Amino acid sequence: MFKKILVALDNSTHRQEVFEQALGLASATQAELMLCHVLSAYEEGSPGIPIRSYQAYYPVLEDSTWRLYQKHWEEFEAQGIAQLQQEIETARAAGVPAEFTQAAGEPAATICSVANSWQADLIMVGSHGRRGISELLLGSVSNYVMHHAECSVLVVHRQGTTSPVAPDAVSATA
Repeated sequence: MFKKILVALDNSTHRQEVFEQALGLASATQAELMLCHVLSAYEEGSPGIPIRSYQAYYPVLEDSTWRLYQKHWEEFEAQGIAQLQQEIETARAAGVPAEFTQAAGEPAATICSVANSWQADLIMVGSHGRRGISELLLGSVSNYVMHHAECSVLVVHRQGTTSPVAPDAVSATA
């Protein structure tokens, strides 16, 4: 059974559901949890990618803009740590040993790297349900992790998402 479960958490509305399912599984299997949040410029709530103005024309604006960006990034980091600490408290109150890590980088590769170094038996990751062009443009963290992780991967889909099978096809086969 699983003894070390890495839970990949982002800032989406799906985060709570992924965390609760991981907590339930860890409790049932007496596993440890590693909560992993990867800070990304593309993540919801992120200050984004800094756009550097041409310093030769606007050196003062450049410096103040960069300082403002740094301030927003530090707030983003602090919010991530606060959320992880709150989730750790919840896990420990449920009797589940837990720790957390937060790193900046490309989410999918960072998740695989952390899972490998922590020697996770399982990675739990949420799915945003992207398909087609949005998956091509924005990527799929869960798809990358499934194909590159050295351990098992459990993808948690959103509750209430529509099935890819048409309702008529389901009733015709039932």
